[in-house]
Amino acid sequence: MAKVLFIVSGATYWVLKDGTRYATGYWAEEFAMPYKALTDAGHEVVVATPGGVTPNVDMMSLRPSMAGGEQGALDLEAIIRDAEVMRRPLQLSDVRLEDYDAVYLPGGHGPMADLAFDADAGRLLTAQLASGRPLAIVCHAPASILSTRIHGESPFKGYRVTCFTNEEEEAVGLAPRAPWLLETDIKEKVGVDFSRGRIWEPYMVEDRNLITGQNPHSAVVLAERLMKVLG
Repeated sequence: MAKVLFIVSGATYWVLKDGTRYATGYWAEEFAMPYKALTDAGHEVVVATPGGVTPNVDMMSLRPSMAGGEQGALDLEAIIRDAEVMRRPLQLSDVRLEDYDAVYLPGGHGPMADLAFDADAGRLLTAQLASGRPLAIVCHAPASILSTRIHGESPFKGYRVTCFTNEEEEAVGLAPRAPWLLETDIKEKVGVDFSRGRIWEPYMVEDRNLITGQNPHSAVVLAERLMKVLG
């Protein structure tokens, strides 16, 4: 069985353009569904965050309207509550990548606040990409790719990638208030070959050992692909 590292945001808020704090964290579905799929299949999951802080779930992601109804919200809560690994995360700075068979990053707006600027995240993503082992990143978590730039250059340049789109950011009402937009910055500052699917529908892009997903509903598709790759 494989050992999979989950790199999770430790942020609790994102500072918007006007200086206000927008409560956030990781998106429940994007952690819970891949975590359940992998652990149910017998794989081991280890969580790491910047500074080893306990990850904070974005409460909006547990609303029935966002979680596929009351039962969906209850199911997500139960998975998160039972996930002991979330209560004792490693520090990103202490991670030894050679201990893991794959790396996965769930989104939520949290990565826009911390992983996008975290030197350890940048170092780990760069090393994982070079290793040839699977690297799966979903929704807002591709913000972490921005942290791989050295003197403006990223090893992810030219890779085919997707992420949470500007259209989806507009649909949730945050685009006008956001200090920066993920789709715009990942295209302009990293130089990825960007593609996308329809708004809110699962969409996955695979390029060599990099697997990216567009939005929360893409997390399940990424998990299924990751399990196939791991065998």
